[in-house]
Amino acid sequence: MKALSQSIRNLLFAFFFLSGYMTFGQETYISSYFEIDSVPGSIEQTAEKVKEAIFSWGFETIGEYHPENNVDLYVIAFTNEKLKEITFNVKEGGALASVLKVGLLRKGSMTRISLLNPEYIFYAYLRDEISDYSELKKIGETIKTGLQGFGSYYEPFGGDVSIKDLKKYHFSIGMPYFDDRVELNEFTSFKEGVERIKSNLDKNIGNTYKVYEIIDEEKETAVFGVGLLDSEKGEGFFLPIIKEKNIAAMPYQIFLQGKQASMLNGRFWFALHWPKLTMRTFAKIRKTPGDVEDFMKALTE
Repeated sequence: MKALSQSIRNLLFAFFFLSGYMTFGQETYISSYFEIDSVPGSIEQTAEKVKEAIFSWGFETIGEYHPENNVDLYVIAFTNEKLKEITFNVKEGGALASVLKVGLLRKGSMTRISLLNPEYIFYAYLRDEISDYSELKKIGETIKTGLQGFGSYYEPFGGDVSIKDLKKYHFSIGMPYFDDRVELNEFTSFKEGVERIKSNLDKNIGNTYKVYEIIDEEKETAVFGVGLLDSEKGEGFFLPIIKEKNIAAMPYQIFLQGKQASMLNGRFWFALHWPKLTMRTFAKIRKTPGDVEDFMKALTE
């Protein structure tokens, strides 16, 4: 009986460990990322297999790129109609949660696969605006279960945050919250905003790169995923400092709602996507939130 009880405890631990949920007392914690496995083959070969799998799960790849212009790093962004329907109905920035991301990092002859935990982002971006998370949890579980097929190794990493804290996330006292977005520019119309941002991205202003766009003209809402390829102030500067292992955080986003273009405050965004970041490391990229703001403002002017 004692051995049986231990087996049950082990099974329960495995369930919580692989799902990314752990409960301590009254708090349920969620992992920020999953490391799926390292698989043989190039980034290009692995990316094709991942995109095929994404399609088979009912999702669409909407963008992909090499962060830092580094051939050893790759991000695949994807979504589906159900996820867009749910998130775009949350007016205050909900559309930012409409895109899921897989990261690839090549080490020698192996390519490591990681996932930005969908539910981690759902709780952080949608907060109490969503009363029933059941559909979103199904979406998250579809991705997590599907990616487990890429190897035997599957482990949460990057730090855990409780659901309660995710819904009102900030790094520390005096730091911004989700709602403290940076206003970039106000246009005469939603149409003008879309055209201006698309035109500037097509010109690669500030050495930026359009990874993806989702535009809902009826709701007058758009999200643009923007690669920051400037070697001195962009990804090539900050990612090596704060860990490229969290590569599935990228790219950064511009949010357009009606006439107003905005972005998440960098001091919120970096802390959320690197929850184990120390104050000492944060200090090393202290200028980065302002640099990102400059890049995004240039894209909306």
